[in-house]
Amino acid sequence: MLKKISKIPFNDTPEQAAKLDAVIAECAGDQSQLMHVMQVAQDIYGYLPFEIQKKIADGMGVTLEKVYGVATFYAQFALSPKGKYAISVCLGTACYVKGSQDILDELQNQLHIDAEECTDDGKFSLSACRCIGACGLAPVMTVNDDVYGKITAKDVPGILAKYAE
Repeated sequence: MLKKISKIPFNDTPEQAAKLDAVIAECAGDQSQLMHVMQVAQDIYGYLPFEIQKKIADGMGVTLEKVYGVATFYAQFALSPKGKYAISVCLGTACYVKGSQDILDELQNQLHIDAEECTDDGKFSLSACRCIGACGLAPVMTVNDDVYGKITAKDVPGILAKYAE
C-alpha cells in the first residue's frame, strides 16, 4: 500500500484542478502519455502528492503503483513539496568520504525532518543527491542556488541561520 509522503496537507485550487483535468482528458486512453501528464502535474503543483498520483492513475487508466513507480524512478519528480529554501546535500563519493553524511545528519537534527521531507512551515526542504558536480569543494551542500563547499556539520547551524529570518 502506498502512503502519503508529506506531513504538509495537500491543498488544491480550482484553477490547478482544471488545468490537470484538461490534460488528463486530452491524454486519457493513451497510456504512452503518462509521463507527459505527470510532468504537467509536477509543473502545476511543484510535486506529485499522493492525491494527484491517484487522480492521474484513475484518469489515465493505469494503476496507482505504475504512477508511483514512474515518479520514484525518474529524478525529475518529487513526492513531497519543496520548501522556500530547498537544501540538497551531495552524497557522491568525494563528498561522502569527506563527511557529507554527517552534514545531512546534522541538517535532519536541526530541521526535525528526514531527507525528502519539508518542514511543517514550508520554509525548508531537504534532499540528498548523488553528485552536485563540485567535487573539488567536497563536501558540498546547496540552498536553492547558493553553494556551500568544504563545510562540516559544525557549519550547519550558521548556514541555516542565514535563511531563518
